[in-house]
Parts: sequence; C-alpha cells; structure tokens
Amino acid sequence: MTINWFPGHMHKTRQSLEALMPTCDVVIELLDARLPMSSSNPLLDELRRNIPGKGKNGVHGDVPCITLLTKSDLADPEITKTWREYFETVRGVKTLALDVRDNKSVKRLPNLIRKSVVRMPKHGKPIRVMIVGIPNVGKSTLINALRGKRVAKVGDEPAVTKGRQEVKLEGGIVLVDTPGILWPKFDDPGVGDKLAVSGAIKDTVVDYAEVALIALRYLAKQYPEALRERYKLGELEDEPLHLLESIGKKRGCLIGGGEVDHSRAGELILRELRSGKLGRISLEKPTDI
Repeated sequence: MTINWFPGHMHKTRQSLEALMPTCDVVIELLDARLPMSSSNPLLDELRRNIPGKGKNGVHGDVPCITLLTKSDLADPEITKTWREYFETVRGVKTLALDVRDNKSVKRLPNLIRKSVVRMPKHGKPIRVMIVGIPNVGKSTLINALRGKRVAKVGDEPAVTKGRQEVKLEGGIVLVDTPGILWPKFDDPGVGDKLAVSGAIKDTVVDYAEVALIALRYLAKQYPEALRERYKLGELEDEPLHLLESIGKKRGCLIGGGEVDHSRAGELILRELRSGKLGRISLEKPTDI
C-alpha cells in the first residue's frame, strides 16, 4: 500500500523545527515501541547535527537526543530491549522505554534531561527541551504527566496538536511541544503499512479492510498463537482475506445474506490490535533494517 500524506501544516512544522533547534538544549524524540524505525523521522538527526554554539566549548555541536520508546506496554518486551541497544549503539542516544500514562516511569525523565545537557544554560535560564514525534505517539500525554496537570490536548486521533506550545516544569525545564510530523512520502511501502496498522495515520485516509489484511499477514507469521487464542481459531488460513472472513463471522460482522462486512471486521481487528487485546506485539525488529 502506497501512502502519500503530508498536510500543509506539516511543511510549516519542518520550518518550525529548523528555527527552534538552535534554541534548545535537548531533544526528546518519542517513538512507538512497536515500530521504532518506522516511527522515527529521518529529518530529526539531520536537523540536530552541528548546531553553532552547542558544543562543549561553544563551538558547533549536536543537540543531545533522548529517544523514548512509548507504548512499551503494548510492545514485545524482548524486542524493545534489542531496539534500545540498537539506538544507543548505532545512533549514540540515550533511551528509555515507558508507558507515558505511568507517572512513576515519567518522573525519571527530568533527571535524564539534566544528565543529557552538554552545556548548561546561563544562570537563571531554563533548560529548553524540544519534544518531537509522529502523530498519536503520546506527546501530549507525556507533557501532561510531567506537568502534573492537563496542559496539552490529548486525543485518540492522530495530529491533535495543532501548533507550538511551551510548558514550564519545576526545576528549570521548559518543554517546547510541536505538532506531530511525518515526511512527504514513504520510500519503503512497508513503513506506510506499519504506520497505518499502528494508527499513526488517520483511518479516514486508509481502508480498514486493506490495513487489517496487512496486519493479519504479519500476525499469522510472527504471532500465530495470539490470533488463535484471541479469535478461537484452529489452523490459520494461508490467505489473510480468509482469516479476515473467519474472524468476521465469529464476531458477527455480517451484512445481508450472511456475508462478512470486511470493513467492520477490519476495524474490529485493528482496534483490538492497537489496544493490546491480542497481547504485546511488535511490528518490526532491528534485524529487519
């Protein structure tokens, strides 16, 4: 499935990131732990490199990056561990796997921010932290948890954050939030597929049945027991369409004449996959790169 989805406001977001990067001391990139590489924006590493005044002696340097693997409660824990090792070794960034709704985990973040700063701001100036991530990855939920109250709008639909906002935390930290950003096109169709399965792309621009077939093809190969257990299936069908219809019949997703409503069945499967009802599932591994 080929997806080209880059609303006009996302062009503005890129321009905003370019302008803001030199003013920030740390970048926090939120990635979906179920698909860390596909949810990573390749633009970020480019923008944070070799910024004037960010080195130890005030020369050119990189803005430090903390990579948060969010929704780790939904991802395969062993695969998440390998992803952390990959990012720390290959990209040289600090990592943390967490559920942004878990306040205990979130409270570890301010100390990690302070440890990451290369050059502390002058006395009286706050540590400025830019938060970036694709839509629906948990940025607003994280900000609210760090602040201790609702200051950022949270929603299940992607692309809720519409513009930049700054949030002051205790201890001299200011969070600079930006809208979720994707890139103009997905050169690898598999990236678009996984983003659609995860819910990062609005369901209004994709087809439930088509995306569910992509998910079923992967699940039947990598997590067959999860499918059998959740939907009380026997031997799994070779064709994803047959699987979709078997699940649709068991869950009553029918139209006239007893035929399966593919869209309803697809929506049900995606909803249950995204909510963790099929278990802790990762959609990619470092070895897939």
